[in-house]
Amino acid sequence: MAASIRLFASAGKCLLRRSLLERNNLNIFTPGAHRLLTTQAAQQVALNVPETKVTSLENGLRVASEDSGLSTCTVGLWIDAGSRYENERNNGTAHFLEHMAFKGTRKRSQLDLELEIENMGAHLNAYTSREQTVYYAKAFSKDLPRAVEILADIIQNSTLGEAEIERERGVILREMQEVETNLQEVVFDYLHATAYQSTALGRTILGPTENIKTINRGDLVEYITSHYKGPRIVLAAAGGVAHNELIDLAKYHFGKLLGRYDSDAPPACPFTGSEIRVRDDKMPLAHIAVAVEAVGWSHPDTIPLMVANTLIGNWDRSFGGGVNLSSKLAQMACQGNLCHSFQSFNTCYTDTGLWGLYMVCEPATIKDMMHFTQKEWMSLCTSVSEGEVARAKNLLKTNMLLHLDGSTPICEDIGRQMLCYSRRIPFHELETRIDAIDATTIKDVCAKYIFNKAPAIAAVGPIEQLPDYNQIHSGMVWMRN
Repeated sequence: MAASIRLFASAGKCLLRRSLLERNNLNIFTPGAHRLLTTQAAQQVALNVPETKVTSLENGLRVASEDSGLSTCTVGLWIDAGSRYENERNNGTAHFLEHMAFKGTRKRSQLDLELEIENMGAHLNAYTSREQTVYYAKAFSKDLPRAVEILADIIQNSTLGEAEIERERGVILREMQEVETNLQEVVFDYLHATAYQSTALGRTILGPTENIKTINRGDLVEYITSHYKGPRIVLAAAGGVAHNELIDLAKYHFGKLLGRYDSDAPPACPFTGSEIRVRDDKMPLAHIAVAVEAVGWSHPDTIPLMVANTLIGNWDRSFGGGVNLSSKLAQMACQGNLCHSFQSFNTCYTDTGLWGLYMVCEPATIKDMMHFTQKEWMSLCTSVSEGEVARAKNLLKTNMLLHLDGSTPICEDIGRQMLCYSRRIPFHELETRIDAIDATTIKDVCAKYIFNKAPAIAAVGPIEQLPDYNQIHSGMVWMRN
């Protein structure tokens, strides 16, 4: 969930921010078997790529930046703390705290903060995911010192006033109502709830209504003091940024953050093959997500699973040329009128992940759409061709490059990768790792994670025609005609 300040807007919402970040991860794993290849690639192109410079302060806070010489910059704090670090009692605290960040500090009232951001022509934003909380600003490069000072002020000196807490409580409850109307959000929350039963990843980011009504100032302060520690924070910047200046600003504004914390390992969240079905025949369309357990950010199988995810692809009725798309499932969906849309996803967390498909279907086509989806999954395990893999690799690389268009997505990429891998992975290394994948790799990896695995399923709407769980599970083995 996201909160923002722009043109005096105090708590704007970006309901799909979490979806984009969590379901379409575009970051890759840590060094591995292809180290020699990537070293050679780095030597060939290093002079043509802006360097990501990284410096660690004495308290463990890391400063990472990429200077592209622009007149604007994006700078932000990426914090290794999200809803996964909550318990059943305080679930929703991280998101609540994000909302409170712009409600005034000991130095600035909410009005002062909004005026200052407005007068700078800047944008100040925040969002919370299951494993990270982020606060960032986009401003003129000359205003970098002010932007960093404001970020430091809001995470270290927020007043967390009782009146503001009560006001934001109502805002968050209304936001929850909005989320409940976004069926994709609802289905993915159900998917997590069934896949990671009774664990932190199974809970929602916003938390249950009863928690939102009872979270108090003490809960917010406790979350800050427990998790906002130097080693769990990255100060990332991109655009027109001088790294040495950023280091000096970090030392001045964040040097007093504590450098010790109890544990950096998130609580274990085992996967369970299971399902949640919410039948509502009054709804016109069925919304269904089916997924198997995948791997965490740094696992060597991450890239092959991303290529496999690209092979399945996505499709919507509004797309042109469905029958001519490289995705076989898109061709079948278009020719057979199987669904309104589908979207493959590969969601990564620290030590686990979800790889699967989200579909929106009319009731009569659910069974056929599920059948052809699983048929394509089985083809990944048994018969995918080199030509198909080559197209998917090119498309994946293109999507990654398009994703890094502008200082803000680059800054986000730096911050997220520093938290996940403790380094920024250059694109030429990514490209080399992707190029090393062939059809045999895809078949081996997909057989490992998809073939004969018990999936997690979440379905909402007129789902009477959705096959029962055992039948869907059997489709993870046999190539049905």
